[in-house]
Amino acid sequence: MISRCPEVQYRHARGLVSATYVEQRDGAYMISGTRVSLDSIVYAFLGGQSAETIAQAFPVLTLEQVYGAIAFYLAHRDEVDRYLEAQRQDFEAKRVEARAADPMFYQKLADARKRTPLAR
Repeated sequence: MISRCPEVQYRHARGLVSATYVEQRDGAYMISGTRVSLDSIVYAFLGGQSAETIAQAFPVLTLEQVYGAIAFYLAHRDEVDRYLEAQRQDFEAKRVEARAADPMFYQKLADARKRTPLAR
């Protein structure tokens, strides 16, 4: 299920133009017409990355789409922050559930990490 989020409107030489940069798809905020989540853009933005740097990290996005996503976030900050917190809590619950379902696997993984030096 796809639901369009509010449009961003701007003036163009031929009059008022509007574009939808973010849509809700299956309960997630996505950059319209792509498989890039709004989460990815917001976390990069909050991490101090510029729109240009974010656009370089996501070659499928135009700079306009990145700015549109950031504008959407800033205009709907409370709503998106609640969504991000719910996503974080869901991830944490699934992580705990996965560890409880197969503790031996995670113990083997931890042991392997101790034996293998990190490549830096």
